[in-house]
Amino acid sequence: MTIDRQRRAFLTIGQVKENNTDIHLPWLKSKEYFLDKCTQCQVCIESCPESIIEKGQDGYPTVNFSLGECTYCNECATQCPEDLFDMKQDKPWALKLIINDTCFPRRGIVCQSCRDACEPQAITFKYGVASIPSPELDVSQCIDCGACVSSCPANAISLISDTENIDRNHRKENKDE
Repeated sequence: MTIDRQRRAFLTIGQVKENNTDIHLPWLKSKEYFLDKCTQCQVCIESCPESIIEKGQDGYPTVNFSLGECTYCNECATQCPEDLFDMKQDKPWALKLIINDTCFPRRGIVCQSCRDACEPQAITFKYGVASIPSPELDVSQCIDCGACVSSCPANAISLISDTENIDRNHRKENKDE
């Protein structure tokens, strides 16, 4: 049975627009397959040792990086009764890290919490003469674990899905026209 997600969204939250900003579980075969086959049993939520998986607005499990980081323990995948995961993928998910302008160093306040939380050292700080060092991201080192998100006291860091990034760029292009 195929679920009409737009109809479900309208009936449950009164909106026709689908929420493309949700970050679903790592290692999924595809978002479409997940949304079609997930039974919303919540086993992944209960089995996550980091407690970062929660029930999303549409009932599907989502990852909330403000609660902590994903350690890629794969408990969500191994405990799931459905065949939703492909553990052979190169990356666990397609995300992009964004550091916005509320970042303390960008506002003249010394802070390096994100660097301290980043185990792969993807976030470094560039020191300048007579200026507060600002964060720089090495995307080749970032593993999209979200450790920096929950550690940021300014709530300036977010991980977004590629879909949201594409949508955001599209809106910006249309606004510029």
